[in-house]
Amino acid sequence: MMRYYLAGNFVLKRLETPSLYNISNDELYELDETAFEFLKKCARTEGCDAGGADKEFIGYCVSEGVLSAERQSKSFTQFIPLKLSFCGPSLRYLELQITDKCNLKCKHCYIDQGAGNELPVEIIRNVLDEFESMQGLRLLITGGEPLMRGDFGAVNALLPLYGFRKILFTNGLLLDKALLEKLNVDEIQFSVDGMEQGHDALRGKGTYKKVMRALEISLVSGITVSIATMVHSRNIGEFAVMEKLFRGMGIEDWTVDVPCVTGHLKHNTFFHVPADVAGQYLNYGFGGGIHGGGEGYACGLHLLSVLANGTVAKCAFYSHSPLGTVSEGLGKCREGLKPVKLESLQCAALSCRAIDSCRGGCRYRASIGPDMGAGEQTGRDIYKCFSYDIIKGNGS
Repeated sequence: MMRYYLAGNFVLKRLETPSLYNISNDELYELDETAFEFLKKCARTEGCDAGGADKEFIGYCVSEGVLSAERQSKSFTQFIPLKLSFCGPSLRYLELQITDKCNLKCKHCYIDQGAGNELPVEIIRNVLDEFESMQGLRLLITGGEPLMRGDFGAVNALLPLYGFRKILFTNGLLLDKALLEKLNVDEIQFSVDGMEQGHDALRGKGTYKKVMRALEISLVSGITVSIATMVHSRNIGEFAVMEKLFRGMGIEDWTVDVPCVTGHLKHNTFFHVPADVAGQYLNYGFGGGIHGGGEGYACGLHLLSVLANGTVAKCAFYSHSPLGTVSEGLGKCREGLKPVKLESLQCAALSCRAIDSCRGGCRYRASIGPDMGAGEQTGRDIYKCFSYDIIKGNGS
């Protein structure tokens, strides 16, 4: 009887529905209970035999690379408790700010000034343990600049122990070939805020050439590369050129967003772009984005953020209204987070035609925008309204 083994890049997750997650390409498959239980057996060290299993299902799994006839050196699933530890929406995405130190002083950064906070390695281990037990899918490793940590190697050494996708967010200045070869991540997201003129205006002279050099060696290494770009006054003429460049380089995901007027941007208002103009640039970008939402809910449904001082918040912008601290545990903090239903938004009251695709935009941006009097739970993200032409602007 043929024996099968769950491929090492796949892991079973008990989300709202039984699921199979491909860490390598960030693809999630929903399963029925029969398929889930069969694949659990295949995830064991000894694998499983095909006796009694649906031949068509096995054939599909073999063709998709889910099952292999060769024994796997490691299967994460045998170490992960396959049950939800929280009765609300699953925690799929964790933003982990391992330091608030940075080697740049970008004009738009939401962090006014880093206090030199860094999560101790042991605390990081505890957070990762709990995130995995809560069936996490993607770990977003952020800062500050994560590579500024003197003991980044110790954090990096923890990453192979866990069955979720690891994404490093970086400005690229400290990344070279030697460090790249040691990185235990599945994806690197670089901040590229324009072509040379636009990027350097925001981040400092010479930074564009450095980040592009780091980006190119990462692509050559074979690692998945994504890019995040913020809309600002010095790059709004560069988006068409950026799109052509990034597509030509083989970038899989390009996220375009508008920085919130907080942190450094409050003191650098020259870089701020009005909503009627900036909103149009939100239509650039491609790929699936760094974290998803859920049908009928606004953004942040499956997201949590751990800041460098140990605070836990709904996302990094909400550090001023924390849900708790890491010492209380992610599960306990998440209990205090109430999902925002689309039906509760002004958008629904106005019968917005784009509500299901827009999902109300950024809740934080809505809270500090023109509609802030309505409160962040219900107000509109005006930038997204302009991007969908719900509100017409002059585009100038």
